[in-house]
Amino acid sequence: MKKIEAVVRVEKLDEITDTLEKFGYPGIMVTRIEGHGRQKGLSEQFRGREYKVNFLPKIKLEIVTKDADVEKIVKAILSIARTGEIGDGKIFIYPVEDVIRIRTGEKGESAV
Repeated sequence: MKKIEAVVRVEKLDEITDTLEKFGYPGIMVTRIEGHGRQKGLSEQFRGREYKVNFLPKIKLEIVTKDADVEKIVKAILSIARTGEIGDGKIFIYPVEDVIRIRTGEKGESAV
């Protein structure tokens, strides 16, 4: 099993979750976060004054899935989240040792 963590633009959330649900992957955790990458935030102007925004709003998606489904999920996220501009985000993939469904006690892939 793998855990996919994707940090994406806020405006891409609905399209990504709708697409993943259509593919049959409804199990997803969503966290609203702030951060920056290489761009180190951005500078904006308001009423003639420039100010720096160090941390930009982002969405972190977390999905635990079978190894066989990782590529499909990553491709779906990439196809929607990619704008070609700085700040599109990142995808991280981690191994998951085990999963236990609290309600039933199921373990492993059947608990996902």
